[in-house]
Amino acid sequence: MTLHASSSPHTAIIITDASIKNNIATSVSHVHICDHPLIKMVYHAAFVTSTEAELFAIKCGINQAYSKENISKIIVVTNSIHVAKKIFNNKSYPYQIYMTAILCELQQFFTTSQENSIKFWECPSHLKWRLHQSVNKDLKLFNPQPILLSKLSWDYCKKIDSDNIINLWKMTFQASDGKGRHFLDLVDDSCEDIELSYIKEGPWLQSFSHSNSLCTRVTRAITNHAPIGEYCL
Repeated sequence: MTLHASSSPHTAIIITDASIKNNIATSVSHVHICDHPLIKMVYHAAFVTSTEAELFAIKCGINQAYSKENISKIIVVTNSIHVAKKIFNNKSYPYQIYMTAILCELQQFFTTSQENSIKFWECPSHLKWRLHQSVNKDLKLFNPQPILLSKLSWDYCKKIDSDNIINLWKMTFQASDGKGRHFLDLVDDSCEDIELSYIKEGPWLQSFSHSNSLCTRVTRAITNHAPIGEYCL
């Protein structure tokens, strides 16, 4: 599908990725037309989250793609499809500035012709697709150095607060006399300890949703109440 789409002179394929090192985010976006890399963009930002960096990479790619003549179809390929979904979620308040910018770009793209279209494809990193590997290579070329504290994004502040809460919980839990009585050591299918996480907005409760009995025990341990009746619903 990708080879067929990339051979069309009217289709622009955007491959994006982002990473964070030393609190500096790197956003990379490659635009391919007729199976040739037309534009390569690399941006840096300090004290933002990976989600913000991914959205910025998508925005830059769309901006460059729709500005080219005779482009009627845009395909965005990312290994973070959950980030792309935020563009069309009006409840993602922390990212509204990025959503607005991207939607403004798309509005101009669709206004040009009703036949224009955009698609989002997911490409996990472990598939090692050559075009995505090229983007990933650009990410690894940079070794940003820590800089003095500057303006923080709202979501980055939320991430710091979440990290501090989780670390405080771990310390409190280890020193708690209630451990072993009102708490459970939870493990996943690989017998690894389950830790609180907000990564990719995946609730940590889903780690034991596969077992009704375990979910019941956990609910009782957390709430001191059995999950019955309306609570269960």
